[in-house]
Amino acid sequence: MAIHEFIVQNHADIVSCMAMIFLLGLMFEITAKAAVIFVTLQYNITIPATEEQSAETISLYHYGIKDLATIFFYMLVAIIIHAIIQEYVLDKINRKMHFSKTKHSKFNESGQLSAFYLFSCVWGTSILVSENYISDPTSLWRDYPHTLIPFQMKFFYILQLAYWFHAFPELYFQKTKKEDIFRQIVYIGLYLFHIAGAYLLNLTHLGLVLLVLHYFVEFLFHISRLFYFSDERYQKGFSLWAVLFVLGRLLTLILSVLTFGFGLARAENQQLNFSTGNFNILAVRISVLASICLAQAFMMWKFINFQLRRWREHSSSQPQSVKKKFVTAKGKTSRKERENGINGTVTSNGADSPRSRKDKSS
Repeated sequence: MAIHEFIVQNHADIVSCMAMIFLLGLMFEITAKAAVIFVTLQYNITIPATEEQSAETISLYHYGIKDLATIFFYMLVAIIIHAIIQEYVLDKINRKMHFSKTKHSKFNESGQLSAFYLFSCVWGTSILVSENYISDPTSLWRDYPHTLIPFQMKFFYILQLAYWFHAFPELYFQKTKKEDIFRQIVYIGLYLFHIAGAYLLNLTHLGLVLLVLHYFVEFLFHISRLFYFSDERYQKGFSLWAVLFVLGRLLTLILSVLTFGFGLARAENQQLNFSTGNFNILAVRISVLASICLAQAFMMWKFINFQLRRWREHSSSQPQSVKKKFVTAKGKTSRKERENGINGTVTSNGADSPRSRKDKSS
């Protein structure tokens, strides 16, 4: 038990020492060749300059088994950054706000994910703009397979895989509740399955567009939840997120159908070839499109349940407010009745009442 608590409390320092071992390995000639595999991107190909294209050489990358070592190293970096954000940002806010245990865990989750989604959205958008993927949608399927990708694109995918792999040990480090572990594993597994699928099937162009679109919607949700925890009257962010969530699912399906049902389906080369990285066959296209559609359906199902739960909470809070108003109005009425009763008593017992004067005169 003491070892468990020691690892949980000092996991950032332990992981930092592990990462430093790889960095120190770069300084010595004996270990440099092994350390380079973990720290730098592998499988680069230098394309010589041509007069038609550019005056500079271009370095492009493809994937391989050595990428697992690079993913492992940057998974350690993700654990360190996670601990830094938790200790120096989120924990300080938690101490000021005095959240309950439930809100405390949800606040930490939204804080970590909103930072990651914002970083990924900005970086992914810059790649889309620099590579002209937004201005030319046909680049999603043109010249497939996209086996050679630029440095920024490969580094983006390496960090995405590293981040979601780091989420598994974080379940232990953050002492996640047993009832939440299965939900988190499914959540992480869906990200890893689709990101790794886009990376290995050479669908990096489409994967990047869909990731940026999805991350933007998710960022809006988690930042709205952070504002909601600080002030429960803040609900506008959830309304905007609900609209963009549905639009994001529709746009994801449209781009996927266009890519697999229109672009790749009309390509000339539709033969499976592992050496060239061509997976453009009917079975793969149907499987990938079905996977995307099932993921969108699963998210819509979760979204509908979330909206129904919010609607029930809102409707259950309304009768209580109406009941309070009714009790207040009833209290006011009873005071008026008491006042009228007092006035009637004073009038009936007073010497100046009209009836008493009439009796006296008779």
